[in-house]
Amino acid sequence: MPLRVTQGMMQSQLLRNLSNNVKRMSHTENELSTARKLNKPSDDPVGITYALRYRSELSINEQYQKNIDFAKSSVDYTDTVLGQINDIIQRASELTVKGVSGTNPQDALNAIAKEIGSLFDEAITLGNSQMNGKYIFNGQFTDKKPYTTGTESTDTAEIKYEFSAGVVIPINITGNEVFGEGTENDNLFTVLKGIQNAFVNGDQATARDFMEKLKVRQDKFSQVRSEVGARANRIDLMDNRLKDLEMNLTSMSSKTEDADMAETMIRMQRDENVYQASLSSGAKIIQPSLLDYLR
Repeated sequence: MPLRVTQGMMQSQLLRNLSNNVKRMSHTENELSTARKLNKPSDDPVGITYALRYRSELSINEQYQKNIDFAKSSVDYTDTVLGQINDIIQRASELTVKGVSGTNPQDALNAIAKEIGSLFDEAITLGNSQMNGKYIFNGQFTDKKPYTTGTESTDTAEIKYEFSAGVVIPINITGNEVFGEGTENDNLFTVLKGIQNAFVNGDQATARDFMEKLKVRQDKFSQVRSEVGARANRIDLMDNRLKDLEMNLTSMSSKTEDADMAETMIRMQRDENVYQASLSSGAKIIQPSLLDYLR
């Protein structure tokens, strides 16, 4: 039995096709205006799963990058201060060698003692160095001034930051490591004060004894500074790794979520042409009226 196609059926089919064309054109226009092919989960259920995973990893990577940036600033500042402390140790060593030569009158020894005293005061100042209002040589007690007389021992706790899953690196050096514990005989403050007093008293034998202790402290200090340099290098490596990872994740996220603008513009033009064609053909279909059938 042949199927009778009525005018109403043709009009209903036309409206459905027009509606589908409008929806398709609207979807393409949305991609074009947002520059994204994933604007809602239904656009690509599998793709949205990957997109959310990439976003999460990028967010985690961003936090690691913040840790890296802070750590680099902290370690670089610490290394700068250590460089200034190294200058004090070297100058104290030069003055002590000059003072124990046995050729200096007491006036000259007094002048050396005075400069050694100035070096002591500068060492105390550097021992109380702060970064962003926090003392860098007092372990986790960053709000407490570590040195007053130089005989104090500092907090020994490390301040650790995580730079990747399972990668944790301490970013601080304690005052005990740099200057020595308050009870150690090679404590830098004790040595400087001892050298100063020895020269004031004209006691070159005691000055020589403290000079040997200064050498011991200098060797320990060099090891500490080398460790800071090694940490700085490792942090730089982690920084490069995180930046490479961010670039890869961003690229994969873009491929998953971002629209190909050239291809989208072509589809938009095609959808507009299809829509205009459907309107044109539809106008011809619904144009006949009852009078056209009665002729």
